[in-house]
Amino acid sequence: MRKWILTAIAVFSLGSALAAAPATVVVLDAENITCPACAITIRKALEKVPGVTDTKVDTREESVTVTFDSNRTDTSAIARAVTEAGFPAKARTAGE
Repeated sequence: MRKWILTAIAVFSLGSALAAAPATVVVLDAENITCPACAITIRKALEKVPGVTDTKVDTREESVTVTFDSNRTDTSAIARAVTEAGFPAKARTAGE
């Protein structure tokens, strides 16, 4: 019984730690996004970046919104991954 309680406490503690991971959102302006295949290419490139948790590609706006763990990656690594996938990208500045 005691072992079971300790295991339960450990699982809940781990779940809380993972749920509390800081989420940062960045919007990138990217060039040459013209079709759904471009969006797929960008998503696949960002799946390889550690810490990226969500990606939304807007082909009309030519933008990429990325949610990530700032303890594992940063904006420049994300922009570099999109650029290396063939879509030159830079982070939007505040107010854009």
